[in-house]
Amino acid sequence: MPSEVLVAIIAFAGTAVGSVGGVLASSRLVNFRLDKIEDKLDKHNHFGDRLTRVETILDIKEEN
Repeated sequence: MPSEVLVAIIAFAGTAVGSVGGVLASSRLVNFRLDKIEDKLDKHNHFGDRLTRVETILDIKEEN
C-alpha cells in the first residue's frame, strides 16, 4: 500500500473521530441546557399553585 493512501486513511479516521466526538459533546450540552430550562419552567408553572395556597392561608388568618 502506498504511503500516501495510508496517510489519507489515518487522516480520515482522525477527522471522523473528531467530528463524532464534537457532535456527541454538543448534543450532551444541548440536552443539559434543555433539562435546566425545563426545571425553571416547572418552577414557574407551579407559581400559580403556590400563590393560591398563600392567598388561602392569608384569607384564613384574616377571618380569625
